[in-house]
Amino acid sequence: MHKQPTKTPRIGIDLGGTKIEAIIMNGDGQITARTRVPTPKGDYAATLASIAGLVEGLQHEFGLAANLPVGIGTPGAVSFETGLLKNCNSTCLNGQPLREDLEALMQRPVRIANDADCFALSEASDGAAAGAHSVLGVILGTGVGGGLVYEGQLLKGINAISGEWGHNPLSLLAYQSMPENDLPVLGHPRGCYCGRNDCVETWLAGPAFEQSYLALAGQPLKAIDIAALIDRGDAQATALFHQYCNLLALALSTVINIIDPAVIVLGGGMSNIQRLYELVPHYLPRYVFSDHVNTRIKQAVHGDSSGVRGAAWLW
Repeated sequence: MHKQPTKTPRIGIDLGGTKIEAIIMNGDGQITARTRVPTPKGDYAATLASIAGLVEGLQHEFGLAANLPVGIGTPGAVSFETGLLKNCNSTCLNGQPLREDLEALMQRPVRIANDADCFALSEASDGAAAGAHSVLGVILGTGVGGGLVYEGQLLKGINAISGEWGHNPLSLLAYQSMPENDLPVLGHPRGCYCGRNDCVETWLAGPAFEQSYLALAGQPLKAIDIAALIDRGDAQATALFHQYCNLLALALSTVINIIDPAVIVLGGGMSNIQRLYELVPHYLPRYVFSDHVNTRIKQAVHGDSSGVRGAAWLW
Protein backbone atom coordinates (compact mmCIF):
# COMPACT_ATOMS: atom_id res chain seq x y z
CA MET A 1 0.00 0.00 0.00
CA HIS A 2 1.53 3.29 -1.10
CA LYS A 3 1.67 6.03 1.51
CA GLN A 4 -0.79 8.81 0.84
CA PRO A 5 0.93 12.20 0.74
CA THR A 6 -0.12 14.93 3.14
CA LYS A 7 0.25 18.67 2.81
CA THR A 8 2.05 18.97 6.13
CA PRO A 9 5.84 19.22 5.91
CA ARG A 10 7.88 17.03 8.19
CA ILE A 11 11.41 17.08 9.61
CA GLY A 12 13.72 14.10 9.24
CA ILE A 13 17.02 13.56 11.05
CA ASP A 14 19.71 11.01 10.18
CA LEU A 15 21.89 10.50 13.24
CA GLY A 16 25.02 8.95 11.76
CA GLY A 17 28.41 8.12 13.15
CA THR A 18 30.17 10.98 11.35
CA LYS A 19 27.38 13.45 10.55
CA ILE A 20 23.91 14.49 11.64
CA GLU A 21 21.73 15.47 8.68
CA ALA A 22 18.37 17.24 8.86
CA ILE A 23 15.83 17.79 6.10
CA ILE A 24 12.45 19.33 5.53
CA MET A 25 10.31 17.10 3.33
CA ASN A 26 7.02 18.25 1.89
CA GLY A 27 3.88 16.17 1.53
CA ASP A 28 4.89 15.00 -1.94
CA GLY A 29 8.15 13.51 -0.68
CA GLN A 30 10.30 16.34 -2.04
CA ILE A 31 13.22 17.55 0.09
CA THR A 32 12.94 21.32 0.28
CA ALA A 33 15.84 22.00 2.66
CA ARG A 34 18.88 20.11 3.90
CA THR A 35 21.55 20.86 6.48
CA ARG A 36 24.15 18.84 8.38
CA VAL A 37 26.77 19.08 11.11
CA PRO A 38 29.53 16.71 12.29
CA THR A 39 28.46 14.21 14.94
CA PRO A 40 30.08 14.97 18.31
CA LYS A 41 32.32 12.02 19.10
CA GLY A 42 31.35 10.10 22.21
CA ASP A 43 29.39 13.02 23.69
CA TYR A 44 25.70 12.33 24.31
CA ALA A 45 24.82 15.80 25.62
CA ALA A 46 26.51 17.46 22.65
CA THR A 47 24.64 15.12 20.29
CA LEU A 48 21.33 16.21 21.81
CA ALA A 49 22.32 19.86 21.45
CA SER A 50 23.38 19.37 17.82
CA ILE A 51 20.05 17.79 16.87
CA ALA A 52 18.08 20.48 18.65
CA GLY A 53 20.19 23.17 16.98
CA LEU A 54 19.52 21.76 13.51
CA VAL A 55 15.78 21.62 14.11
CA GLU A 56 15.66 25.11 15.60
CA GLY A 57 17.65 26.48 12.68
CA LEU A 58 15.25 24.95 10.12
CA GLN A 59 12.26 26.21 12.07
CA HIS A 60 13.46 29.82 12.13
CA GLU A 61 14.85 29.90 8.58
CA PHE A 62 11.75 28.44 6.94
CA GLY A 63 9.01 29.58 9.32
CA LEU A 64 7.97 26.10 10.45
CA ALA A 65 5.44 25.49 13.19
CA ALA A 66 7.02 25.27 16.63
CA ASN A 67 5.34 21.90 17.31
CA LEU A 68 6.15 20.25 13.98
CA PRO A 69 7.11 16.64 14.79
CA VAL A 70 10.54 15.16 14.13
CA GLY A 71 11.49 11.69 12.92
CA ILE A 72 14.97 10.40 13.68
CA GLY A 73 16.91 7.50 12.22
CA THR A 74 19.47 6.12 14.66
CA PRO A 75 22.21 3.47 14.40
CA GLY A 76 20.43 1.30 17.00
CA ALA A 77 16.93 0.65 18.27
CA VAL A 78 14.78 1.51 21.27
CA SER A 79 14.45 -1.43 23.67
CA PHE A 80 10.85 -2.30 24.45
CA GLU A 81 12.06 -3.60 27.82
CA THR A 82 13.75 -0.40 29.04
CA GLY A 83 12.80 2.34 26.56
CA LEU A 84 16.51 3.05 26.13
CA LEU A 85 18.64 2.81 23.00
CA LYS A 86 20.50 -0.44 22.35
CA ASN A 87 22.73 -1.98 19.66
CA CYS A 88 24.24 1.38 18.63
CA ASN A 89 27.74 1.35 17.18
CA SER A 90 27.90 4.96 18.41
CA THR A 91 28.22 3.62 21.93
CA CYS A 92 27.51 6.88 23.77
CA LEU A 93 23.87 6.46 22.70
CA ASN A 94 23.43 3.03 24.26
CA GLY A 95 21.39 3.04 27.45
CA GLN A 96 20.10 6.56 26.84
CA PRO A 97 16.45 7.74 26.67
CA LEU A 98 17.06 9.62 23.41
CA ARG A 99 13.43 10.20 22.44
CA GLU A 100 12.39 11.49 25.86
CA ASP A 101 15.46 13.71 26.18
CA LEU A 102 14.89 15.26 22.75
CA GLU A 103 11.19 15.82 23.35
CA ALA A 104 12.02 17.61 26.59
CA LEU A 105 14.77 19.66 24.97
CA MET A 106 12.88 20.62 21.78
CA GLN A 107 9.33 20.67 23.18
CA ARG A 108 7.92 18.77 20.20
CA PRO A 109 6.97 15.13 19.49
CA VAL A 110 9.72 12.79 18.32
CA ARG A 111 9.63 9.34 16.72
CA ILE A 112 12.72 7.14 16.47
CA ALA A 113 13.53 4.16 14.29
CA ASN A 114 16.62 2.24 13.27
CA ASP A 115 18.39 3.74 10.26
CA ALA A 116 17.87 0.57 8.21
CA ASP A 117 14.16 0.70 9.05
CA CYS A 118 14.10 4.30 7.82
CA PHE A 119 15.81 3.22 4.60
CA ALA A 120 13.20 0.51 4.06
CA LEU A 121 10.32 2.88 4.83
CA SER A 122 11.62 5.50 2.39
CA GLU A 123 11.98 3.04 -0.49
CA ALA A 124 8.61 1.44 0.27
CA SER A 125 6.85 4.81 0.49
CA ASP A 126 7.91 6.45 -2.76
CA GLY A 127 11.07 4.71 -3.89
CA ALA A 128 12.08 1.50 -5.65
CA ALA A 129 9.34 -0.52 -3.92
CA ALA A 130 6.50 2.02 -4.02
CA GLY A 131 3.18 0.20 -4.18
CA ALA A 132 4.56 -3.19 -3.10
CA HIS A 133 2.65 -4.83 -0.26
CA SER A 134 5.78 -6.27 1.41
CA VAL A 135 9.31 -4.91 1.28
CA LEU A 136 12.66 -5.91 2.74
CA GLY A 137 15.09 -3.00 2.73
CA VAL A 138 18.72 -4.13 2.86
CA ILE A 139 21.81 -2.01 3.50
CA LEU A 140 25.10 -3.46 2.25
CA GLY A 141 27.59 -0.88 3.43
CA THR A 142 30.13 -0.67 6.24
CA GLY A 143 27.72 -2.99 8.00
CA VAL A 144 24.69 -5.01 6.96
CA GLY A 145 21.22 -4.04 8.15
CA GLY A 146 17.63 -4.37 7.13
CA GLY A 147 14.06 -3.31 7.72
CA LEU A 148 10.65 -4.77 6.90
CA VAL A 149 7.65 -2.82 5.66
CA TYR A 150 4.22 -4.38 5.20
CA GLU A 151 1.43 -2.41 3.54
CA GLY A 152 3.24 0.84 4.16
CA GLN A 153 3.94 0.22 7.85
CA LEU A 154 7.22 -0.68 9.52
CA LEU A 155 7.23 -4.05 11.26
CA LYS A 156 8.91 -3.48 14.61
CA GLY A 157 8.69 -6.88 16.24
CA ILE A 158 8.50 -7.75 19.92
CA ASN A 159 12.27 -7.38 20.42
CA ALA A 160 12.71 -4.23 18.28
CA ILE A 161 15.06 -6.14 15.94
CA SER A 162 12.80 -6.83 12.98
CA GLY A 163 14.87 -7.01 9.80
CA GLU A 164 18.22 -7.48 11.57
CA TRP A 165 19.21 -10.31 9.22
CA GLY A 166 22.82 -9.07 9.19
CA HIS A 167 23.36 -10.88 12.48
CA ASN A 168 21.94 -14.19 11.38
CA PRO A 169 24.67 -16.82 11.04
CA LEU A 170 25.56 -17.42 7.39
CA SER A 171 25.37 -21.12 6.54
CA LEU A 172 28.71 -21.55 4.83
CA LEU A 173 28.16 -25.31 4.87
CA ALA A 174 25.09 -24.87 2.66
CA TYR A 175 27.26 -23.00 0.16
CA GLN A 176 30.18 -25.43 0.32
CA SER A 177 27.97 -28.52 0.01
CA MET A 178 26.94 -27.62 -3.54
CA PRO A 179 29.43 -29.06 -6.06
CA GLU A 180 28.95 -26.18 -8.52
CA ASN A 181 30.24 -23.72 -5.88
CA ASP A 182 33.91 -24.41 -6.60
CA LEU A 183 35.50 -21.27 -5.12
CA PRO A 184 36.24 -21.95 -1.42
CA VAL A 185 35.27 -19.48 1.27
CA LEU A 186 38.48 -18.19 2.79
CA GLY A 187 39.20 -16.79 6.22
CA HIS A 188 36.56 -18.35 8.44
CA PRO A 189 35.41 -18.33 11.11
CA ARG A 190 35.05 -14.56 11.08
CA GLY A 191 34.36 -12.86 14.37
CA CYS A 192 31.62 -10.22 14.51
CA TYR A 193 31.47 -7.24 16.86
CA CYS A 194 28.25 -8.73 18.30
CA GLY A 195 30.37 -11.54 19.78
CA ARG A 196 29.33 -14.29 17.36
CA ASN A 197 31.11 -15.85 14.40
CA ASP A 198 30.25 -15.79 10.69
CA CYS A 199 27.31 -13.42 10.88
CA VAL A 200 25.97 -12.35 7.47
CA GLU A 201 27.64 -8.98 8.08
CA THR A 202 31.09 -10.54 8.34
CA TRP A 203 30.78 -11.86 4.77
CA LEU A 204 28.58 -9.35 2.94
CA ALA A 205 29.49 -5.90 4.27
CA GLY A 206 31.84 -3.81 2.14
CA PRO A 207 34.86 -4.37 4.43
CA ALA A 208 34.06 -8.10 4.45
CA PHE A 209 34.21 -8.19 0.64
CA GLU A 210 37.60 -6.48 0.83
CA GLN A 211 38.73 -9.05 3.40
CA SER A 212 37.69 -11.86 1.05
CA TYR A 213 39.65 -10.32 -1.82
CA LEU A 214 42.74 -9.98 0.36
CA ALA A 215 42.46 -13.65 1.36
CA LEU A 216 42.06 -14.71 -2.27
CA ALA A 217 44.46 -12.39 -4.11
CA GLY A 218 46.85 -11.40 -1.35
CA GLN A 219 46.38 -7.71 -2.15
CA PRO A 220 44.47 -5.12 -0.09
CA LEU A 221 41.98 -3.20 -2.24
CA LYS A 222 38.91 -1.10 -1.55
CA ALA A 223 35.57 -2.46 -2.74
CA ILE A 224 35.28 0.28 -5.36
CA ASP A 225 38.66 -0.75 -6.82
CA ILE A 226 37.67 -4.42 -6.83
CA ALA A 227 34.50 -3.42 -8.70
CA ALA A 228 36.66 -1.69 -11.30
CA LEU A 229 38.62 -4.94 -11.77
CA ILE A 230 35.34 -6.78 -12.28
CA ASP A 231 34.38 -4.29 -15.00
CA ARG A 232 37.71 -5.00 -16.71
CA GLY A 233 37.14 -8.75 -16.64
CA ASP A 234 39.76 -9.62 -14.01
CA ALA A 235 39.34 -13.37 -13.37
CA GLN A 236 39.96 -13.39 -9.60
CA ALA A 237 37.78 -10.36 -8.89
CA THR A 238 35.00 -11.74 -11.09
CA ALA A 239 35.09 -15.16 -9.43
CA LEU A 240 35.01 -13.56 -5.99
CA PHE A 241 32.06 -11.37 -6.93
CA HIS A 242 30.14 -14.40 -8.16
CA GLN A 243 30.80 -15.97 -4.78
CA TYR A 244 29.66 -12.76 -3.04
CA CYS A 245 26.37 -12.74 -4.99
CA ASN A 246 25.93 -16.45 -4.32
CA LEU A 247 26.37 -15.91 -0.57
CA LEU A 248 24.06 -12.89 -0.70
CA ALA A 249 21.40 -15.04 -2.38
CA LEU A 250 21.88 -17.68 0.32
CA ALA A 251 21.52 -15.09 3.08
CA LEU A 252 18.46 -13.47 1.48
CA SER A 253 16.82 -16.85 0.94
CA THR A 254 16.47 -17.33 4.69
CA VAL A 255 14.34 -14.17 4.78
CA ILE A 256 12.42 -14.98 1.60
CA ASN A 257 11.56 -18.46 2.89
CA ILE A 258 9.99 -16.92 6.01
CA ILE A 259 8.68 -13.47 5.02
CA ASP A 260 8.27 -13.97 1.24
CA PRO A 261 8.61 -10.24 0.40
CA ALA A 262 7.46 -8.88 -2.95
CA VAL A 263 10.51 -6.61 -3.30
CA ILE A 264 13.97 -6.51 -1.79
CA VAL A 265 15.59 -3.08 -2.13
CA LEU A 266 19.35 -2.83 -1.81
CA GLY A 267 21.29 0.20 -0.62
CA GLY A 268 24.78 0.97 0.65
CA GLY A 269 28.07 0.97 -1.24
CA MET A 270 27.95 -2.65 -2.43
CA SER A 271 24.52 -2.07 -3.99
CA ASN A 272 26.12 0.20 -6.60
CA ILE A 273 27.80 -2.74 -8.38
CA GLN A 274 25.31 -3.23 -11.19
CA ARG A 275 26.10 -6.87 -12.01
CA LEU A 276 24.68 -7.76 -8.61
CA TYR A 277 21.12 -7.32 -9.98
CA GLU A 278 21.81 -9.95 -12.62
CA LEU A 279 23.69 -12.45 -10.48
CA VAL A 280 21.69 -12.52 -7.24
CA PRO A 281 18.44 -13.51 -9.02
CA HIS A 282 20.48 -16.14 -10.86
CA TYR A 283 21.60 -17.75 -7.59
CA LEU A 284 18.40 -17.35 -5.54
CA PRO A 285 16.63 -20.46 -6.95
CA ARG A 286 19.38 -22.63 -5.44
CA TYR A 287 18.20 -21.74 -1.96
CA VAL A 288 14.57 -20.50 -2.07
CA PHE A 289 11.94 -23.16 -1.38
CA SER A 290 9.80 -22.50 -4.46
CA ASP A 291 9.52 -23.58 -8.07
CA HIS A 292 10.04 -19.96 -9.13
CA VAL A 293 11.36 -16.89 -7.33
CA ASN A 294 9.07 -13.92 -7.96
CA THR A 295 10.73 -11.59 -5.43
CA ARG A 296 12.20 -8.60 -7.26
CA ILE A 297 15.69 -7.39 -6.35
CA LYS A 298 15.97 -3.64 -6.95
CA GLN A 299 18.45 -0.85 -6.31
CA ALA A 300 17.37 1.99 -4.04
CA VAL A 301 16.01 5.05 -5.87
CA HIS A 302 16.87 7.64 -3.24
CA GLY A 303 20.44 6.51 -2.56
CA ASP A 304 22.12 8.08 0.44
CA SER A 305 19.02 10.18 1.14
CA SER A 306 16.81 7.17 1.85
CA GLY A 307 17.64 7.07 5.56
CA VAL A 308 16.83 10.69 6.32
CA ARG A 309 13.75 10.59 4.08
CA GLY A 310 12.52 7.52 5.91
CA ALA A 311 12.97 9.33 9.21
CA ALA A 312 10.66 12.06 7.89
CA TRP A 313 8.19 9.40 6.71
CA LEU A 314 7.91 8.14 10.32
CA TRP A 315 5.19 10.76 10.67
